[in-house]
Amino acid sequence: MNRPRFSRPARLLCAAGVAAVLAACTGHQAADTDSQVPPATQATAVPGLSLIPLPASVVPAEGHFVLTAATPLLAEGDDARTVAGQFAGLLAKGFAVEPALAGGADAKGAIRFAIDPARAAAGPEAYLLEVTPEGVTVSAGSSAGLFYGAMTLLQLASADDAGAITVPALRIEDAPRFGWRGFMMDPSRHFWTVEQVKQVIDAMALHKLNTLHWHLTDDQGWRVEIKQYPKLTEVGGCRIPAGDGGIEPSTGQPRQYCGFYTQDQVRDIVAYAAARHITIVPEINQPGHATAAIAAYPELGTTDQKLVPSSEWGVFPNLFNTEESTYQFLENVIGELIPLFPGTYFHVGGDEAVKDQWEASPRVQERMREVGARTEMEMQSHLVARLEKYLAAHGKRLIGWDEILEGPMPAEATVMSWRGIEGGLKAAREGHDVVMSPSGDLYLDYLQTHSPDEPPGRPATIPMKQVYEFEPVPKDLEESQRKHILGLQANMWTEHTRTFERLQHNVFPRLAAVAETGWTPQEKKDYAGFLRRLPAQLERYRRWGVGYAQTPFQVDATADDDRKAGTAAVTLVNPLDYEVRYTTDGSEPTATSTLYTAPVDVTLPAQLRASAFAGGKPLAAPRTFAYDAASMLTRTDEQLATCPDAGRLLLRLEDDGPADGARAIFNTTIFYPCWQWNGADLDGVASVKVRAGKIPYYFQLAHDEPARRFEPARSAHGELDIHADGCGGERIASVPLPARPGTDGFVELVAELPADIAGRHDLCLRFTGDTRPTMWVLDRATLQLR
Repeated sequence: MNRPRFSRPARLLCAAGVAAVLAACTGHQAADTDSQVPPATQATAVPGLSLIPLPASVVPAEGHFVLTAATPLLAEGDDARTVAGQFAGLLAKGFAVEPALAGGADAKGAIRFAIDPARAAAGPEAYLLEVTPEGVTVSAGSSAGLFYGAMTLLQLASADDAGAITVPALRIEDAPRFGWRGFMMDPSRHFWTVEQVKQVIDAMALHKLNTLHWHLTDDQGWRVEIKQYPKLTEVGGCRIPAGDGGIEPSTGQPRQYCGFYTQDQVRDIVAYAAARHITIVPEINQPGHATAAIAAYPELGTTDQKLVPSSEWGVFPNLFNTEESTYQFLENVIGELIPLFPGTYFHVGGDEAVKDQWEASPRVQERMREVGARTEMEMQSHLVARLEKYLAAHGKRLIGWDEILEGPMPAEATVMSWRGIEGGLKAAREGHDVVMSPSGDLYLDYLQTHSPDEPPGRPATIPMKQVYEFEPVPKDLEESQRKHILGLQANMWTEHTRTFERLQHNVFPRLAAVAETGWTPQEKKDYAGFLRRLPAQLERYRRWGVGYAQTPFQVDATADDDRKAGTAAVTLVNPLDYEVRYTTDGSEPTATSTLYTAPVDVTLPAQLRASAFAGGKPLAAPRTFAYDAASMLTRTDEQLATCPDAGRLLLRLEDDGPADGARAIFNTTIFYPCWQWNGADLDGVASVKVRAGKIPYYFQLAHDEPARRFEPARSAHGELDIHADGCGGERIASVPLPARPGTDGFVELVAELPADIAGRHDLCLRFTGDTRPTMWVLDRATLQLR
């Protein structure tokens, strides 16, 4: 398919930064934190202070400090001078003002950065920031704490309309709640350049995040150079995308998608992150998610099947075999990587290792008897234990996904809990350290709003509030075991994230909510306060070149029409509940435009323009909604409901072509190709016209495959069936499907309705037949009048 329905600009749209009011800073230390910050001596709201994450303790003072290019920066020692230079560079990037390091121990009107050993007792990442009209002092017991103090000072700086930069007078004494404040980046599915990885690291530093989990291998690609095994990148580093995306338009030949990091590039990225006090944790997944590695070296596989790096997504059956030579391979790979990553942890994966191949392999069964493994999961645990010993011998600690809990686990292993918090709870009670990373709260490839402008993504929606309100320490966990909760991590899987602009859209600003949970004392977290501070964070994103999602700050609309009266009631909503203002005369909404409080009754045709506002300024560009009698008869796939009780795995999927540029996007349920138009008014309707497309069915579902349903086809290529009153109701129309869509990738199908159909009905629209390796998708449906 080659014709996009719409394109989504990657550039940042207008969203004004707003000085907000910080909720009262009444800090006292959370019971489950190692922070040693004393309580604030004053519980007073601080006008204009919009810090994210919120500090542990803030005491406001009178006046402000004026910062200019002539402001001296004082720093003693290499670490302090490095932080001072980083602060100056970021200030130059955001404000075009770059103070310089000055000599001497003191200077009037200076900003002083100091490593103070006396402050080490407050914690390795703690800092003290003191601002008076006469000068600024940032002090900490370590370079990490000093860096975080500099990031807070950077956030405090604001420019007025004349360009003058000021910092409010105050005292901040601060330290993080958790020691692991992480983000996972996945280059295995879609590859990210060195420069793009560094952009993410820069953004993490601005949020005081300290751990980058780098998912370097998977079924779709092996992304790191291993000198002893060059085919891992020569073969495993390339795949051919499914459908038109894998065809070179000019020649019709296969078009490879390739990418990997050389070891020199890894060293560069690791050093870049370390300079910003971010530790990189590499992941080499085993025994599953191994297709790319087995494609490169078939002797590593469990079967004789010839594999290639996959162009599909999901859970694959391909596992490393259990031979000693394969164990040695994994140790050799890890051995090459250990010198590149000086951090404590090494991630060995362990997730979604479907054991079908091991169960069917006589050789694996023999190996299980040799090592005393009673089950296939115990066999996996045997491999995990082997890798743990190897890592421990090289000064590293093993961390793996929570499936490693399903068999015997080494005492020193750390668990990353992704299937909810239950695995983390179990691990902590057993004395294992835990990083909480539940898919239902912290997977950022899940959609964040119901807007039709969301890019492709995974099932369900994880809005900002849900991310913000996630609590890493289960309330049922005993006090004595809470020390095992190291922190939290947000994960960004990239099956459906083809561009860096989309990655930024998915990650920001939700990562700001993760950062606040990781840093701020639990009792000081406040979602309403976070939303008041968020517009100022958007301004920082624009200053420092961080792309972010517009959809949470836009306005969405739905309209219920009365066809006979020629009217409609339009409902407007902002996903984050910022105030909405609108116009009906075509003009751009302003802070004085009509405030939306209830559905707007309009006479067709009508046009509304709407924006969300905070502090009297728009948060995103206005959206225009036009309605007339004809448009009210059409629903897009985004406007249609998911059919109930029909294997509801809803995905937002992108077309497979063109090879470059914008592509059409569809909401579809891959377990059951069905859409529902609830309450469709069929009075006077003669037929339903459906615009449908066909895209690759590129999903491996493993043991979930039996849940994939389709209705039997009654003709050569299946049908579009329409049922009244839900999918269990009467079939009122049907039209045969063609073998393939038209040259533009779409086909229009017209299904005639019975002459006596009338009233409102829930229309179920579904395709019959198993059409894999492709699937039909609905683009839009239109009621056609008699």
